[in-house]
Amino acid sequence: MAELSTLARPYAKAVFELARDTSKLADWSALLAGLAGAVRDPKVAAAIGHPAVGRGQLGEVLVQAMKASGEAKNLLQLLSENNRLKLAPAIAEQFEALRADYEKRVDVEITSAAAVDAAQQALLTAAVKKKLNRDVKVEWKTDESLIAGALIRAGDTVIDATISGELVRLRQSLTA
Repeated sequence: MAELSTLARPYAKAVFELARDTSKLADWSALLAGLAGAVRDPKVAAAIGHPAVGRGQLGEVLVQAMKASGEAKNLLQLLSENNRLKLAPAIAEQFEALRADYEKRVDVEITSAAAVDAAQQALLTAAVKKKLNRDVKVEWKTDESLIAGALIRAGDTVIDATISGELVRLRQSLTA
């Protein structure tokens, strides 16, 4: 789906810049999430591109349904008239990535071999926050196949501090 993300990028960037400049990041996040949800609805998805439904007509229905006004109304009409409503989920996703980067926050997934108590979670969360220099929202998982340690994923960054990962690296160095 690289094509959809490529087409969505300029819309997401423009909306992000508008939202940032007007200090309405949360409002735009909600609007884009709502639009993405609406576009995923089977009835709306069937209407997109249907020859019996005019482009502007569908845009007006969405404007009314979402109670959009001002710039939001303009965006909905623009996407509708240019047959770009199907890009809404990709626009929302890219907007959220831009927003997270701007707000210096990141979602982190920490998978450990065993359950981690609250005190250890707090220490590990603080260490990850310091390492990434961002606010972090941590999702905790357990996977016994890791043997011991933790696997930390934050976007494209992966920190493998597991015994199973160390064994793989050792095996590779011995066979190289």
